[in-house]
Amino acid sequence: MFDLTGMTALVTGASGGIGSSIAQALAAQGARLALSGSNSDKLRAFRDQLNAESGGDHVEVTCDLSNSTQVEELVPAAIDTLGKLDILVNNAGITRDNLAMRMKDDEWEQVIAINLEAAFRLMRSAAKPMMKARFGRIVSITSVVGATGNPGQMNYAAAKAGLTGMSKSLAQEIASRGVTVNCVAPGFIRTAMTDVLPDAQKQVLNARIPMGRMGEGEEIGAAVAYLASKEASYVTGQTLHVNGGMAMFS
Repeated sequence: MFDLTGMTALVTGASGGIGSSIAQALAAQGARLALSGSNSDKLRAFRDQLNAESGGDHVEVTCDLSNSTQVEELVPAAIDTLGKLDILVNNAGITRDNLAMRMKDDEWEQVIAINLEAAFRLMRSAAKPMMKARFGRIVSITSVVGATGNPGQMNYAAAKAGLTGMSKSLAQEIASRGVTVNCVAPGFIRTAMTDVLPDAQKQVLNARIPMGRMGEGEEIGAAVAYLASKEASYVTGQTLHVNGGMAMFS
């Protein structure tokens, strides 16, 4: 079940905490990956690690998502290297937190450019070859705050909510061609960044979660692997919330 053997995937932000877990989950199910990120050294090291772990032939494609020219070239580069593209995972994202009254224009623009505009360009670029192949999976990583909002994150919440609406629209446009478009919305996930938080702050965060703990990157990777699979062929335009019950949506 959820066998991705013979399938190819492009994952943005692939060397980060959640991104690396997504990449590992897809590779474990047999997919061949193009790993994208802006730090070529970190990306290359993760590629070597992933190849060693999975016995695969994964590749890295460096891309600065704030550069629209590089973004437009990313999907063609991945297809040129992999031979085709079955799965696109829009995972890369940044934060520039600030209260609304103090938020600078560049803090808004940077988050929207990388978290939302780059994802739009990649989805647009990937849709055509996927439609031609009559198969494709587009999965975007949003966030619980895209549905609930969060003080100090007007830019980030707007971008994540925008990803959801954008995905629903594209899902309706290309469903008849066998291409699905979905989102995974993580809650608080344990990463290197959260590991360094003081214990008192971790306790406050965990108190907001009915399961009493942060999620693991592997749990996000598993959700993406499902949505990328052939078994999820009748699921499109949906957001799979993985947040330990922190926010429950009907």
